[in-house]
Amino acid sequence: MKRKKSLHILVVENHQDTLDAMKMFLDLRGHITATAGTMKAALDAAADNAFDLVITDIGLPDGDGWELMRQLRERGPVRAVAMSGYGWKEDLEKSRAAGFEAHLLKPLKITELENVLRKMEQSSGADAPKRSRRKAAAVAA
Repeated sequence: MKRKKSLHILVVENHQDTLDAMKMFLDLRGHITATAGTMKAALDAAADNAFDLVITDIGLPDGDGWELMRQLRERGPVRAVAMSGYGWKEDLEKSRAAGFEAHLLKPLKITELENVLRKMEQSSGADAPKRSRRKAAAVAA
């Protein structure tokens, strides 16, 4: 059986219980997971680390996931997944236009998240950002 590739993931979510659950889920699957509760904390984490994947809530206390994605993309290539309680057509289109590879609806369905992770694991070698990596650490909100 082929072993899956471990990803270096930044999860951005201001709801602490959801953030803790996402981190536990990803860590149990062998990924290296950093967390942030605000857009500022996410930008700080991304300044010090190269992530294979960013999973971000759209609604953040100091901005939104679309603006976070815009700022991250100014720094270089980034692969990202949006998550939101809103799934209107306009929200999905805005996420796609911002460069998100997927827009998952909350509450998250584990199977949908696993499908996205599997896709990222399979393609992470060729598409991963080329910046140097530093050890992931949780970033306090």
